[in-house]
Amino acid sequence: MTGPVRQTMYTHGYSDSVLASHRQRTAENSAGYLLPHLNKSMHLLDVGSGAATITTGFVPLVASVTALELKKEALDLTRQEAQRNGVEMDFALGDVHALPFADNTFDAVHVHQVLQHVADPILALKEMRRVVKPGGVVAARESDYEVFAWFPEDPLLSEWRQLYLDISRSNGGHPDAGRRLLYWAMVAGFTDIEPSAMSWCFATQPTRDYWGGMWERRILDSSIAEQARSRGVSQQKLEDISQAWARWKDTPYGWFMVPHAAILAYK
Repeated sequence: MTGPVRQTMYTHGYSDSVLASHRQRTAENSAGYLLPHLNKSMHLLDVGSGAATITTGFVPLVASVTALELKKEALDLTRQEAQRNGVEMDFALGDVHALPFADNTFDAVHVHQVLQHVADPILALKEMRRVVKPGGVVAARESDYEVFAWFPEDPLLSEWRQLYLDISRSNGGHPDAGRRLLYWAMVAGFTDIEPSAMSWCFATQPTRDYWGGMWERRILDSSIAEQARSRGVSQQKLEDISQAWARWKDTPYGWFMVPHAAILAYK
């Protein structure tokens, strides 16, 4: 019998700059690959609901939604968003490595940008497979920080990415999760898998203001900033990176791509 899985540290934390970013995500822009497969008879589990702007979008599409978070702090954010939207859902505290549900409970399980932060993504997917009904679907989407692309090039933005990669991996995370997603699902026991890819593109002034402005703040005031300082990164270096984001944001031809992999894995 194996012991408990060591928990990773959530690299991003829950600062205002992080939550402002997460609240831009919706079921339409972040789970569009799953939506055509949902119907009003289905019971859906959302793993890592967090700010819950995706989670609340599922509510009118299915019979019931259960939101799962590891920590009360995060689940409270989900409750607040549900109350703000006047929607009903169930709430559960639990670990994705040992989901607190019986076998064959849900028709669909959704997870977005979570597997890159967990200690054992394969075990997590095995657990999702266990709790989904035969014929049900597990939908997962993950980015891949290793292949983020931007223009104009700036060595400080390259330093930002390397800093993030180092922090994430030291926390036990997988910042290149996107490319691994299909493999993880196969090892977890899925044989009927529909893989796909999509991206976020920030290349208009409103989207540059959002993405660049968010990182301009986040590198100075977030869990990532705190972890960088604890690793010996100077405040001046963080301010330099912040200014690099400000320059990119204000460049009229600035372009940034965040690639994602997604899977629909059927039991």
